[in-house]
Amino acid sequence: MISDIDIARSAIMQPITQVAQKIGLGADEIIPYGRYMAKVPLKIFDRLNENADGRLILVSAMTPTPMGEGKTTNTIGLGQALTHIGKKTVIAIREPSLGPCMGVKGGAAGGGYSQVLPMEDINLHFTGDLHAVTMAHNLLSAAIDNHIHQKNLPELHPRRIVWKRVMDMNDRSLRNIIIGLGEQGRNGVMREDGFEITAASEIMAVLCLSGDLNELKEKIANIIVGYDSLGGFIRAGDLGVQGAMTALLKNALLPNLVQSIEGTPVFVHGGPFANIAHGCNTIVATKMALKLADYVITEAGFGADLGAEKFFNIKCRLAGLKPAAAVLVVTKRAYKLHGMENILKHVENLKRFKLPVVISINKFLDDSVEELEKLKKQCTDNGIQAVITDFREAGGQGGLELAQSMVSVCKGPSKFQVLYELEKSIKEKIEIIATKIYGADGVEYSSEALKKIKQIEKMGFSGLPVCMAKTPASLSDNPKKPGRPENFIIHVSSAKLSAGAGFIVVYTGNVMTMPGLPKQPAAMSIDIDKQGNISGLF
Repeated sequence: MISDIDIARSAIMQPITQVAQKIGLGADEIIPYGRYMAKVPLKIFDRLNENADGRLILVSAMTPTPMGEGKTTNTIGLGQALTHIGKKTVIAIREPSLGPCMGVKGGAAGGGYSQVLPMEDINLHFTGDLHAVTMAHNLLSAAIDNHIHQKNLPELHPRRIVWKRVMDMNDRSLRNIIIGLGEQGRNGVMREDGFEITAASEIMAVLCLSGDLNELKEKIANIIVGYDSLGGFIRAGDLGVQGAMTALLKNALLPNLVQSIEGTPVFVHGGPFANIAHGCNTIVATKMALKLADYVITEAGFGADLGAEKFFNIKCRLAGLKPAAAVLVVTKRAYKLHGMENILKHVENLKRFKLPVVISINKFLDDSVEELEKLKKQCTDNGIQAVITDFREAGGQGGLELAQSMVSVCKGPSKFQVLYELEKSIKEKIEIIATKIYGADGVEYSSEALKKIKQIEKMGFSGLPVCMAKTPASLSDNPKKPGRPENFIIHVSSAKLSAGAGFIVVYTGNVMTMPGLPKQPAAMSIDIDKQGNISGLF
């Protein structure tokens, strides 16, 4: 099997100006980052606002195995397949994080003949968006500690800081640290702190959910960084650094335009995690794509119980998006681990949002056609439309049937609806997701969780959507329960208000916001020769 990086390196890329022309963008309407990448200014909306929106298709998946089921590959492949059948299509996906790239994934730009280019640049630094998020986040961290050190007003209690630092790397040793050591106070006030990964930063969530610079600055100002001695909350705006933070994010807010291996235009923008954030690309990139194309293919992280639920209940609600259909990616290996009941549950979940669903049975190189046909028959016997796709090895040609199916199911107006109304209480919203999406019998709250929920309600934020932080390995909060678990309770361990992003993070089980590296990190396989050729990304 030819590696992803070898396939990417052998591809003949089109100049980014030529890619932009395919969707009606002139050379003076993009900001090139070299020959093959560009930023697109938001002022383009002034010209595009009269355009009708295209049809938005979400690609999600059954509960995945640790290796992943090829959701990004399917997203890119489907976009290419729609282009093959003559549909004006744009793909909109998230940016890779260096943490997983150097940890387990080794890259996150699709696979084989369904990937985005230039693959090395997208996986390693790209246009610097994640670094900008890191610096804006850590500027606020530095301002917090300086505020305490200088005894500035309003008072910020050193033991009630809820804002950690971030870096775009997996480093478990930094989860909990002590800062301000030594020099008898000259190095600041000594206190407990810690690091999260950049993809878990509220700044990343805010960037992805903002429509323009003014909204971005307002959301940053609303971020709660800590509390005073009496329990009153202190926002980033109280420290006066929201303007500087927004300035650092000025270019990061602009969508990145690249291309698939077959030349289909792709927006790669924003990268929040889906088990601890909302797991979708930016609103601005999605809306821009909808104004430029007849079909927009996007994805949401992990299985439909995490990424899709948040895509619908948080992103679509906030942005006023009305998706037309959903694709559920299924693989033989995930089916063998989780069974048909897991697939049926995810289809049931997607249909709760009143969307038509088509299953994409993603073929891996060593899968036999006979086995996949049996899996397809099980799906169709249960009344679910299913198609076998081979996007990795065949590119867009490997999913022409799926493309035709999506065109067919997307006819007519969208019937999309969210799962719950914001007027419900925090606990009601949690319990709706737990019982209807996960299939739990109920929810059990720790004393800390009840305390945090009560505090959030008292602060006046009960009307926000909830963002569930849960293991992606199971529909339950126990990663060792595969399939479609029954007779289980969801255990809510804590809750956190993300007032800037506009949602409440609800923690279940033991979810980490700073991953660690595995015993054999992908970084050990990544290398570069004297000519500058990179190897080991996949």
